[in-house]
Order: sequence, then C-alpha cells, then structure tokens
Amino acid sequence: MAKRDYYEVLGVIKSASPEEIKKAYRKQAIKYHPDKNKGDKAAEAKFKEASEAYHVLSNKERRTNYDQFGHAAFDGTGGRGGFSNFDFSNIFSDIFGSDPFDDFFEGFGGSRGRRRSSNFRGADLRYDLSISLEDAYNGKKQEINFSSSDKCRTCNGSGAEPGSKPVSCSACGGQGQVRSSQGFFTIQQTCPECAGSGEQISSPCKECRGMGKKQTQKKIFTNIPKGVDDGTRIRLSGKGEAGIKGGGNGDLYIFVSVKLHSIFKRSEENLFFEFPISLADATLGTTVEVPTIDGGKAKVKIPAGTQNGKQFRLRGKGMPMMRNKNYGDLYIQATTEVPVSLTKEQKNLLEQFKKLEDTKTNPIMKDFFEKAKRFWKN
Repeated sequence: MAKRDYYEVLGVIKSASPEEIKKAYRKQAIKYHPDKNKGDKAAEAKFKEASEAYHVLSNKERRTNYDQFGHAAFDGTGGRGGFSNFDFSNIFSDIFGSDPFDDFFEGFGGSRGRRRSSNFRGADLRYDLSISLEDAYNGKKQEINFSSSDKCRTCNGSGAEPGSKPVSCSACGGQGQVRSSQGFFTIQQTCPECAGSGEQISSPCKECRGMGKKQTQKKIFTNIPKGVDDGTRIRLSGKGEAGIKGGGNGDLYIFVSVKLHSIFKRSEENLFFEFPISLADATLGTTVEVPTIDGGKAKVKIPAGTQNGKQFRLRGKGMPMMRNKNYGDLYIQATTEVPVSLTKEQKNLLEQFKKLEDTKTNPIMKDFFEKAKRFWKN
C-alpha cells in the first residue's frame, strides 16, 4: 500500500511553517494516542503515521530531501521506508516535554517502559592543580590529596546491615517509578521514596547510616604529561565520589594551571622572551648566551647593526608537544638598551661619534626625514 504524503498526513500545506507543522502534529498525537484509544489498531497506526511525518518535516535537512525526492529519500531495508525501528516516543517527548506515555512505548519496542532508574553513580570531582612551567616542560609524578566518599567496607556499599537484605519499595511496588493520571495523560515519575531503585533498606548499615559510603581523605599519584598547557584537563576514571547502594564511582578531573614564568612567555608549544643587549653590541655585533627552559644555555650570534625588536629563532628549544615527540621553538627578541647615567668620558665619546655620523650609518633615520620633508613641502 502506497504511503500517504506527509503534508497530507498532518493536514498542512507544503509551505507550512515549523510552528504550523508542530501544532498539527500535536493535534494528531492527542487525537490518536493509544492511551486514549485503547485497543484501537487504526488509531495506533494513524499515531505512528503522524509521528513519522513529523519526524521528517520538523527537520530542515530531512524536509528538504523529502520535498526533492519524496518517500524515496528515506527508503531503507526495514520495509517501512527506513522507519521500521522508529522510536515514536522521542517525537512525542519533543512536543510535550516529558514522557507521559512511557508504559505505552514499551510496546513499540522501546526500552523505557517500566524502566527502573538504577543509576546511582557517584559524583565527579574537580581538583585544581597549579604547576610551574618547568614542570609542564619535564612532566612529573604528582601527589593528589583530597577529601571524597569511599565505599563503606562494613556493608560493601549496599547500605544494608550485614546479614540483611533490601526489601521491595512499598511506594512503587519495586518498579522504581510511580504513576499518576491527569485527564487521559498518565504521568510516570521516579519514585521519591526509593529514588528509582525499587528497593528500601529495612536495616540500614550502622557504619554508613544506609548510604553505602563514608567520607575519607584520599592520596593518589598521577602522571602529569610533558607539554601540558594552562587549562589542560586530566580525567582519572573512577577516582571521584563513591556511588550509593553499590553504584559506580564518579571521575576525578584535574584542571591544570601553569604559573607565569619570570623569563619565558608561552604561546602553545612556543616560548618567547626579550633579551637586552647594549647599544655597542647591537652596533658592533656579538655572541651571547641565553637561557633555555631545560635549564641549559644556547649561544646566539647577534650580527652587527641589529635593530631593536629583531627576533632570533632557536628550533626545538620550546615546549614538548603532548601527542607527539616534537618540540616547539624558542623566539628571542633583541631589546637594545640605551645607556643611562653616563660618565663624562662616555658623554665626550658619544659627542665625537655624533659628529662623525652620516646617512650611511643611519639609513632608517635618513628615509624617515626624507618622507617628512616631502610631507611638509606638500
């Protein structure tokens, strides 16, 4: 049997807006929902048909494909145009913002009907760690001290006194969920008495008061890898808070911050610093020794006539890269220092040098003043 046009199913025109499509589906879903039409297979079929139509037309990309190719855009091997395993409960939840018909959807092959909430996993923890740039360069084995809950050894995390067992929750009958009716809607919620476990502890463990966990001080060691940058997050699985009633542990997240360095500035894997040189060395040229982050030294040749701000690059002298064996570079910026508090002899020598200066020794100055003269003339 040929499938009906999706626009026809929802009773909207092809140019209908997303809000109009949503409104039309809402009307159809309420009208044909099986909870309102118990045992009516025709209503159930129309509900599925409307949900399938809304699934396609509510999404811009799917709607475009449908407008261009029709049902062929979604043909698959399932026998119903690629929707044989379609979960209509997701669509209904998108519209109504909850899952009021959870029990019904189990009949469609979903797994949510009568589902017991058994997720009692412990909370994740955050630990802020501040390290030096040298530690980030070398990596280190770090001791972490923190307070967290741990599984109660007396009851082994069950929360029940040894020798006793949990009993079925009297409020939900062991289902983990309770239901209430509002008109023809059936609202299903997590049981407030047992928090969804379906069980109650008749004889709580005296050591942990039925929680299955106790607060304790912990000390662990973890490796901080080479090359970590400011803001790096390290996850230690299962090192967070203990779960309740036997639930699994949460995770511990270490947030790394790297302290500012007195010499080096970092940008990703590269390092920078400004190196002061005297006016004479910048003019005549020299060779200097500069520090490197590994604690060593490197020789840098400063050529004669080096201008202020000139950068020199030392390959492989930067930070290690975390996901490979390569290293960044070290950039050294020459900063020419003008002498202060000159002696009388030094002043006299500079005065003599000034008289000997010409345009050949100061080409940048010459170029600027030529431009300035043209500017003033115009």
